Amino acid sequence: MPATEVTALDRHECKACGYVYEPAKGSSNVPAGTAFTDLPQKWRCPVCGAPSSQFVNIGSVENPSGFEENRGYGFGVNTLTAQQKNLLIFGGLALGFLFFISLYGLN
Repeated sequence: MPATEVTALDRHECKACGYVYEPAKGSSNVPAGTAFTDLPQKWRCPVCGAPSSQFVNIGSVENPSGFEENRGYGFGVNTLTAQQKNLLIFGGLALGFLFFISLYGLN
């Protein structure tokens, strides 16, 4: 399994409440562009107050979503980003709805 490369713009998620710290956006008291590793030692989650040790690296926004070891399975959708998966799912639902509505035109 290839090791994932840690970059300065990786997002980190709070294990306690699910808050995601995005370095590109910063937070209420942290300027945008501040890497998670550059946060002060006393920095805490702005939602629940958990210390920075309770955060886990979830990678950058550009990386495909999902676990690294599962990306080789399926029909290739495991390499899509979360936005691409949402577009595929909701686009398919919209297309199915349009086909269903078009059945009324068969009279």
